[in-house]
Amino acid sequence: MKVKIIDESHEKDLEEEINKFLNNCEFEIIDIKFNSAVAIYGEEQIFCFSALIMYKE
Repeated sequence: MKVKIIDESHEKDLEEEINKFLNNCEFEIIDIKFNSAVAIYGEEQIFCFSALIMYKE
């Protein structure tokens, strides 16, 4: 089993990167885990959207 981690600051960017990865794959997807987080840095909000894709070649 292998994993691929994708991390983006906008959910649409994450969606695009996941779709690119899935469209170019020739393997079996086991599972996809999603996570989102937000942090405050000064007066700025920083978002993090990530996915862990588990697959078999």
